[in-house]
Amino acid sequence: MKKYLTSVTAMCLAAGGAHAGALDRTGQSIEVLFEQGRYAEFSLGYISPDVQGRNINAGLGAIGTASGDIGLSNFNFGAAYKADLNDTWSYALIVDQPFKAEVEYAAGTGYFAQGSNAQFDSYAVTALLQYNMPNGFSIYGGPRFQNSDASARIGFVSNYDVVADGDWGVGAVAGIAYERPEIALRVSLTYSSEIAHSNDVTETFSNGAVTFPGSVAEFETPQSVNLEFQTGIATDTLLFGGVRWVDWSDFDLSPERYVAATNQPLLSYVDDTITYRIGVGRRLSDTWSVAASIGYEENTGNLFTNLGPADGGESLNLAAIYTQGNMKITTGIRYLRIGDTTTAVSGNPGAEFNGNDAIALGVKIGYTF
Repeated sequence: MKKYLTSVTAMCLAAGGAHAGALDRTGQSIEVLFEQGRYAEFSLGYISPDVQGRNINAGLGAIGTASGDIGLSNFNFGAAYKADLNDTWSYALIVDQPFKAEVEYAAGTGYFAQGSNAQFDSYAVTALLQYNMPNGFSIYGGPRFQNSDASARIGFVSNYDVVADGDWGVGAVAGIAYERPEIALRVSLTYSSEIAHSNDVTETFSNGAVTFPGSVAEFETPQSVNLEFQTGIATDTLLFGGVRWVDWSDFDLSPERYVAATNQPLLSYVDDTITYRIGVGRRLSDTWSVAASIGYEENTGNLFTNLGPADGGESLNLAAIYTQGNMKITTGIRYLRIGDTTTAVSGNPGAEFNGNDAIALGVKIGYTF
């Protein structure tokens, strides 16, 4: 039952790349720590967003001019390895892309941001050591090494371009868990620290006519707390869920020349995000298991930048696991309704993004040695 206990939550996380909160893409899960024995996995997620807005500011052009679909389909990958040193100590290595975003405003639409685009990427390697106590409690922690880079073109700001080179930063992960396998119970609380970056930046205006190389953009990817639980509620049936808090209000990416020209950050968020998730998993046989869950994140009603027009939302997640011998294949699909959003230009409302959504697919292949 413990093997199933670990797998069922992963089913509804298989459709990676569809977390609503700001740049959040993986939820920074440490679930691999609770796999039995020596275990390795590889995952691939795909998200296809449909994000469209309309101009509401007469100073930026005709009211109602549509942006077209600015969401770009993209992939996320991940891998992890877990092993036991003895009956007391375990360790895990996790590779993922925790924060990511891509938007592109097509040219020729007449929309004020036409020809603009942006990309934010990150890659992280997390090393965890776990101490397992005989009373069901365990503690775990370790370092997280993260590389982040970004680029953007803002056509309506004097043809502004910026490239922030990749930079490595170091943070920490710490947590505590309690397990009772006889009733399929596990509760875990995990803290991930902020990670500071100092990226070398090159800013240009008017298609490179004026270039400002050699500056530095300093920012932090946010600290977060994950509370996750699962418990048996009937034979072969589990209730599971979680709450994730992310300190997005401290995130601020503000290249010097862009702020001087627009009086606003390139990308920032006013409030923190709290995402809730609850679901039910069911083992149908020794080979097949299924699960369904729903997620919710509150709409804050704040103004957002045009590079991040998403404010809360709801999700529906369906997943299944096929197990054969030591191998298990997890598949998932997620529908995400993106919360209605108003974006800002120089501190004033610029556009409304309403009725948007995304579809995500994921697959994970795991093997126990």
